[in-house]
Amino acid sequence: MPEVIILGTLALDSVETPFGRKDNILGGSAAYAAFASSFFAKPGIVSIAGKDFPAGHKAALEAKGIDLTGVKIEGKTFRWEGFYEFDMNEAKTLKTELNSLAGFVPEIPDGYKSAKYVFLANTDPEIQLQVLEKMDNPATIILDTMNFWIQHKKEHLVKAMKKAHIVLLNDGEARQMFDTPNLVKAAKKVLSLGPYAAIIKKGEHGALLFTKSHHFNAPGYPLEDIKDPTGCGDAFGGALIGYLARAKSHDQAVVRKAMVYASVIASFNAEDFSLERLKQLTHKEIEGRYREFVQMRNF
Repeated sequence: MPEVIILGTLALDSVETPFGRKDNILGGSAAYAAFASSFFAKPGIVSIAGKDFPAGHKAALEAKGIDLTGVKIEGKTFRWEGFYEFDMNEAKTLKTELNSLAGFVPEIPDGYKSAKYVFLANTDPEIQLQVLEKMDNPATIILDTMNFWIQHKKEHLVKAMKKAHIVLLNDGEARQMFDTPNLVKAAKKVLSLGPYAAIIKKGEHGALLFTKSHHFNAPGYPLEDIKDPTGCGDAFGGALIGYLARAKSHDQAVVRKAMVYASVIASFNAEDFSLERLKQLTHKEIEGRYREFVQMRNF
């Protein structure tokens, strides 16, 4: 039975960066988040994939102990094509094909409903709300989103944020969501909706944590070689919820530590295309880089 339920997308991505191009690789917010979460807890995915979803991609997810009972199979898989220039903080979309995702209605297996940890990865906030309505009583809900939903479904997104314990936004999304250039003010507006914490991701520059009584800055890892940053934000969120599930707490001290582990996993993710680096990642490597993060914060 999964400890962490992850709602998000499963996708076939075609990505080009200054370091190469890969077509029809495993992608989607649920894939990245579940892979990252699996280093700390047992995740289960709620999503949809097409009949064209490669058996090798399914096997890669299952090899990490990820439960796929909540994945519906019908139609064609969601596809995304994009590229990065030398500013690797922003992907430029060339083509999006929603396919079976367009009519997706989530179904929650009975074995998922009692899970205490839920990550609502980037997807339609109406679907995020539908999933929460079907869960019994989660102890920790983390919500992520993107600028498209802020622009087109802000009212539903606000409703979903009010049900979350932790909200993730990148810096551009935080400014857009609350119409302010100041990230501190944006974070306070998140907290005013009811969440315990707001985390603002700043790409290669780390992430900021705000609660009503504390704030914290998790650094980014100074990578020399970045091949593909796709999914790093999703990996951050997945590792975050996975660590909190292992710790069975979302107190601010635990969240701080979870953020550093999340930054560690996200940094490894950027070292190769798709989930290739995370497939090979070991706990020894994770702990080694975690200690580097700790040393970076000592003064």
